Amino acid sequence: MRYVIATLLAILVLPVLAATDEGFKATEAKIKAALENERRDDKDRARDKNRKPLETLKFFGLTDDMKVLELLPGGGWYTKILGPVLEEKGKLYISIGAERVGEAVAGTPGFGSTEVIPFDRANFKQIEGKRRASLPEFSFGVRKLDMVLTFRNQHNFDAAGRANMNAAVFEALRKGGSYGVVDHTRRHMQDTTNEVWRRIDPVDVIKEAEAAGFKFVGYSKLHYRPDDELRYEVGRKTVTGNTDRFTLLFKKP
Repeated sequence: MRYVIATLLAILVLPVLAATDEGFKATEAKIKAALENERRDDKDRARDKNRKPLETLKFFGLTDDMKVLELLPGGGWYTKILGPVLEEKGKLYISIGAERVGEAVAGTPGFGSTEVIPFDRANFKQIEGKRRASLPEFSFGVRKLDMVLTFRNQHNFDAAGRANMNAAVFEALRKGGSYGVVDHTRRHMQDTTNEVWRRIDPVDVIKEAEAAGFKFVGYSKLHYRPDDELRYEVGRKTVTGNTDRFTLLFKKP
């Protein structure tokens, strides 16, 4: 089934106009500097080989003069990279569960242009009997962003919550703006169980983004892991750090 999904993606995908090698040089240097900065501890660095941040951000087309929104930054792993890269010429917004990370980086070197877009946790509606939450219709209150990124987060919401988040992202982006999504792969049409609830079907993610108005323009195999059987909870010791993840790029027409 995984090969069927890959075939479908290959049929659907359009050429990706990512940052050229020449145009990416200045941004690449800043990403490398951010990766080597002492603000990142050994635990952060240990994940670099698996998460491939330089290659991932290049695929998404990041440049250092962009206005970027990162959703659900968690502990700030990507925030610690994006903030310094964008500080001088661009701007980083973080939102949805971002307050703690915002407080941690506030006033520290590298994050002078990083800003939290407040998001009331009361907006999270836990679905009874399920581990996912839903989100109501909402707006980030910003416009004409160049890029929105979310890493391993869409699986946390039900279809209605994802639809409302996609609509808010679409509203926030400029025409031609990019929407980059990475998440843990679930088999196509597989039912939710306790073992796979933190995985999501990439076909659903594509269909939902297109329903919000986005154009699907590309995918990457950067995080493809052929030895992940797609059967187990991503936190299991036998799986964690080696989950198969899809990496998708959308554009606002």
